[in-house]
Amino acid sequence: MAVYFDHRIEAPESSDVPSQLTWHPALPVLAVASSNSTAGGNVDLYLQQGEYVESCHVERPYQPTVLRWHPTKPVLALSWENGEVLLLTHPSGDQTVLPNAHTASITLLEWSSSGSRLVTGDQTGALAVWKVDARGRLQGNHLVKHEYNEHLTSCIFRPASPGDDVAMLARASVSGDESALDMFSWKGAPLKMGPQEGLAFYVSTAHGKVHSVDEHGKTSTLLSVEGAIKKLFYLEKREALAVITETMMLSQYTLGREGVAQEFMKVKLSSKSGQNTDIVWTENSLLITATGEQLIRLWDLERDDNYVLSLDETLGFERGEMINCVSYCAGKEILAAGTNHGRIAMWKMVVQPDSSRGDTKAQWKLQTPTETEGNVTQLQWGSTLNLLAANNSNTVLILCEHVMSAHFSQQVAAVQLTPTQLSITHFTTGVHLALQSDSHIKGVCVTKDSVTVWSGKQITVYELSGTVLRNTGSFACDSHVVAVHGENLYTVEPNRVQIRTPQGTVKQLLTFSKAEGNPVLLSVCQSYLVVGTDTAHVRVFDLTRRDAKAHCSAKNLADQIANLGALRSVKCNANGSQISILISQLNGRPDQKVYFYDVEMDTVTHFDFFIGRPSSGISQPEDSERQQFQGTELSGRCPVSHFWDESEPRLFVCETVPVGSESSLTSYLDTVDVSVVTLFCTQEHGLLLQDCYPKPSGLQSLLALDVPYYYFSCKPGEGDPGLAEAALAPTNHTQMPKGSIAQFPHMVSRRALRDFVGLENCEKATRDAMLNFSFYLTIGDMDEAFKSIKLIKSKAVWENMARMCVKTRRLDVARVCLGNMGNARAAKALKEAEAEPEPEAQVAMLAIQLGMLEDAEKLYKCCQRYDLLNNFYQASGQWQQALETAENHDRIHLRTTYYNYAKYLESMGDKTRALSFYENSDTHRVEVPRMLQDDTISLENYVNKMKDKNIYKWWAQYLESQSDMDSALRFYECAQDYLSLVRVHCYMGNIQKASEIANDTGDRAASYHLARHYEGHDDIKQAVHFYTRAQAYNNAIRLCKENGLDDQLMNLALLSNPEDMMEAACYYEEKGTHMDRAVSLYHKAGYVSKALELAFATQQFSALQLIAEDLNENSDPALLARCSDFFIKHSQFEKAVELLVAAKKYHQALELCVTQNLNITEELAERMTVTDSKDLSEAARKDLLERIADCCMRQGNYHLATKKYTQAGNKLKAMRALLKSGDTEKIVFFANVCRQKELFIMAANYLQSLDWRKNPEILKTIIGFYTKGRAPNLLAGFYEACAQVEIDDYQNYEKALDALTEAFKCLSKSKDSSSGQQEVRLADLQHKITLIKKFVHARRLYAEDAGEAVQLCEALLEEPELDPAVRIGDAFGFLIEHHCQQGNYQVAYRKLEELQKLLPSQNVRYYISQASLEALQKEMGITMDRGDRRNSVKEEDEVEEDLNVS
Repeated sequence: MAVYFDHRIEAPESSDVPSQLTWHPALPVLAVASSNSTAGGNVDLYLQQGEYVESCHVERPYQPTVLRWHPTKPVLALSWENGEVLLLTHPSGDQTVLPNAHTASITLLEWSSSGSRLVTGDQTGALAVWKVDARGRLQGNHLVKHEYNEHLTSCIFRPASPGDDVAMLARASVSGDESALDMFSWKGAPLKMGPQEGLAFYVSTAHGKVHSVDEHGKTSTLLSVEGAIKKLFYLEKREALAVITETMMLSQYTLGREGVAQEFMKVKLSSKSGQNTDIVWTENSLLITATGEQLIRLWDLERDDNYVLSLDETLGFERGEMINCVSYCAGKEILAAGTNHGRIAMWKMVVQPDSSRGDTKAQWKLQTPTETEGNVTQLQWGSTLNLLAANNSNTVLILCEHVMSAHFSQQVAAVQLTPTQLSITHFTTGVHLALQSDSHIKGVCVTKDSVTVWSGKQITVYELSGTVLRNTGSFACDSHVVAVHGENLYTVEPNRVQIRTPQGTVKQLLTFSKAEGNPVLLSVCQSYLVVGTDTAHVRVFDLTRRDAKAHCSAKNLADQIANLGALRSVKCNANGSQISILISQLNGRPDQKVYFYDVEMDTVTHFDFFIGRPSSGISQPEDSERQQFQGTELSGRCPVSHFWDESEPRLFVCETVPVGSESSLTSYLDTVDVSVVTLFCTQEHGLLLQDCYPKPSGLQSLLALDVPYYYFSCKPGEGDPGLAEAALAPTNHTQMPKGSIAQFPHMVSRRALRDFVGLENCEKATRDAMLNFSFYLTIGDMDEAFKSIKLIKSKAVWENMARMCVKTRRLDVARVCLGNMGNARAAKALKEAEAEPEPEAQVAMLAIQLGMLEDAEKLYKCCQRYDLLNNFYQASGQWQQALETAENHDRIHLRTTYYNYAKYLESMGDKTRALSFYENSDTHRVEVPRMLQDDTISLENYVNKMKDKNIYKWWAQYLESQSDMDSALRFYECAQDYLSLVRVHCYMGNIQKASEIANDTGDRAASYHLARHYEGHDDIKQAVHFYTRAQAYNNAIRLCKENGLDDQLMNLALLSNPEDMMEAACYYEEKGTHMDRAVSLYHKAGYVSKALELAFATQQFSALQLIAEDLNENSDPALLARCSDFFIKHSQFEKAVELLVAAKKYHQALELCVTQNLNITEELAERMTVTDSKDLSEAARKDLLERIADCCMRQGNYHLATKKYTQAGNKLKAMRALLKSGDTEKIVFFANVCRQKELFIMAANYLQSLDWRKNPEILKTIIGFYTKGRAPNLLAGFYEACAQVEIDDYQNYEKALDALTEAFKCLSKSKDSSSGQQEVRLADLQHKITLIKKFVHARRLYAEDAGEAVQLCEALLEEPELDPAVRIGDAFGFLIEHHCQQGNYQVAYRKLEELQKLLPSQNVRYYISQASLEALQKEMGITMDRGDRRNSVKEEDEVEEDLNVS
């Protein structure tokens, strides 16, 4: 919170009543114009604290009219009523009178935005434009002069058109802005140069006209309104012009490029007639007016909104107090208003989190007023220091904002109320005092015995004795910072610290070298003084002795801390071992870190609030869940104040605000989001986070930490309610203010530390134990933590520690605390909560048991256990939150939540809403009738409205209970409750109607009820019928048996269950009739043995047939055998075989198949193939398989025989069976799979029987099989057969030669040595090969040497045993062909005849070409038909013989 020091201007005696005042926009220089109706007027300049500038006094025998400062230079333009205008330069006092351009009173003085142009105007309408250089000096005569012949009222310059401001870009480039630098470089786009200031302006007249003057001085009429124009404003965002007339009519115009103005809005502003109106225009298009009322009006032209701000009597304003004037400070966002009672009201714009500035009135916060004297008629903010000047009709006051001083030490707190008033609170005695100082208080320092205040020029010491304040010393001193310890005062001056007595006598000097700098910061804690210098050095002094001794050497923090600009604050702990430091960075912004200097270790560490973590290397022992939970609370913040506990050296507290809120020293006090962070700082464990909590609302700023309390300065009325108010009369050295003691409310409030809630008044031993417990708990040393508190017996202490466990999430500690508290219920609840997987949910249960409901709610939300949060809301009666949670996050329990809420509403008597929520929970069918059963009218209306079957049924039952049967029947019918309909009709005797309902609907329950009714009335036939429709077959069967209805009994039994079938079969059996039915029912009921027994006994063959179909291997073997014998007797052998197989009598089944020549199917064979070794031994199984295969062979089922032989392991027989099947593909496959020599040979022999001559694949397979079967003799024989085929069929002796060669090779490999047959065969093969080679050679030689070839062939014919190696016909054919070609037909014919003699039974045409035969017949004149016919007949006979042979 801030106060405003008011400095009255030191006006010269010659000055009169101030009439005008204006601040320089940047410099703290105020111009004040005073006027006297008889003596003329004067203009004077004053500095920040009202100091008079003698060199700048201007006096004229005329009244001053307008004052305007140059925008940047210390040049004031001032005008008089005679038309004179002069420029006054500060501080030299040089005066430059403008050339005489006006003869009437000046009404306009306006500078352009950069001050290069000055516009002057008078009452007669004369307007002149002057040029001023960069130093603020006038350049010659006026540039332009216009005569409008009307009273000029207002003038504004139009801002420059958008363009690149070169000066701005240059400044940005120098400061390191790369984008601005690029715009100057050749790399960037061409620089678009725009004018650096707008030179065009608008001027208004008293006749309602607005004229436009462009950059070149040309003027034109822009627009015209009704009445005199009071103010002109320019809306830069809309590029619009706002015009306000004397009658408070506001018009807005859009400005076109061609100089045309188009009106788009016109409105009448509210005002009080007959009063001067003060109008303020802000940069964010806010129009503020004060018209002598109790409020001020604001119009937001951007958002087209308006609202009012009024005074609040609770803050000290009086009823009927009027506001005369207003002024707005953009830098501080403060709106100031002066009243006729001498008060200055201030509204501060407060931006709430997550809100925009469009929330209007809610953003303006009225502050405590500043008291002045007289009637405030004019206010103006000015200079970069944001100073406020106020004209109270008698003099001018300059108000300077000052952060209110406050200090706490040794249980004494002092807080500044006004510039000269202090509120002092002594917490030990509960005494509350007020101190009135003679001068402005810029600082205060208290001890248990004294209060020291200073103004920057003087220091005053007051002795605090009980309820009395006594002035013990006052002396002049310009030290801006003071510290007090005991009887000593510590002040600063260049390069040293002075130790003074309360009367100002210097007792000792603490000197600092030039390198160490000038002391600027002082702080005392216990008996240690820490000093910070302007060169970032710190020193600590021990004050325990008479003289201060250095506790450590000077430490240069600039060597340890990067980017250090200056020290903001230094504090030391209670034993002088640690120093905490806040700094400003080089750019002037506060650093987000708190630095800690360890005096003994000479090390610097820090805690970074921007990331929420201490510096690297310092451990943080909390578990990760807690770190994550608190990380968001600590990150993105900046420290603004810090304190050490006055007695505990480990405990440190810091006040933090979000980054961006710390730039102003006062604005953070109004920030909502302020956190108080407590740390433990030790050498062994570094920095440890102990607690972090938001600053309570209503409190201002942290003053100190003194266990067990935090101390805060607070707003009036927010003090500690438990603190006694005792304000006694002051001593002679103090002066009480006007009014009662109530005008000095408590300004200090204390809040207990988290660990000491409920233990505020504990003794020192308990306090120390709790501190140690908290410390050890923070570092995670549970053993030491429990040691520190084991002697404490107070339940309040244990409860407080249990509450602390909610914050620290230490459930192990909480269990011990609950045990010591004796809180069995909470311990049990905590034990049950351990079943929850989330630690936060367990802690939340602890919080609930301790009454910490807000913490429990946060924890449930943190772990996203919305089901538990829902239950929590319901248990605590927060039904709206419970419903929202269920609808948004816990939909699985939504209906349950609706139901519980409905029960709650019903208990509260709100049945209408309860009904709605019963419907939402889908329990209305039961709950609503129950709830409304006492209100039958409402219940009937609800039933008719809902049209729900269940509700109809409930209502019908209710009507039935009331004996209203007709209505009950109607509602039963609506509910489609046919059972109840039939029941009521039966009760009423409407049996026919009941029967119709049961038959039409087929409802089983209704049919059963009707059947019972008929049975009771001995109508057996109808009873059986309806029992059947109800599917109550046992009852129908019972009635049939009792009444001899045998025909219906069979049908009913078949429809019923096996028990009923068994019962009916027994009935038939006992009766001795319809035995076939009994057998069938026994069979259907699953009693097959009984059915068979009865069938055999009664010779029911057809029944036996049906029963046998259901027999399988799971049936009784004896039963199966008996059935099979039965079927054998009746020549049903196939069925008998199936039963024998099912009975596992495989041999008998096989014998039956053989004897009766029954075909064995694959399925039957599989069933006979036993795989379970328990039934047959392996040998017996193989024997059975072979017998099955033999049977299959006899039946011609070769494939199945092959399969069984294979399963029996007899692959040889399997191959024989396959060979008989003739399935070549399977034969080849089986041989390849078995890979046995015998099988390969058998398969090859079989393949030779096929047409292998035309199928090369078979040929290859034969050769491969003989090779794999290692049968070279057989392979050689096959090659011989191949060679013979080549000779006989194709006369291809070359291929035959190759085949015989292969046969010779194979035979050579054979190891058969039986009686020399192999040698004979090899010799025979060799002889054949030799003969064929000769014949082949002769045929090949023929083309080259025919004669030689013929001789070779002739010689070959002489060879003994030529045929069959070389057929004689082929040799003779070769010779006949040769002689025919040579024309020796006689020789050829002789050879032919010789051939016919050798081969009389063969057709010689086969050996001789047709062409040669025809040529021979032609030449020799012979025919060969006869021989041919004979030969052909012979061939036919041979064919027949061959066929017979085969």
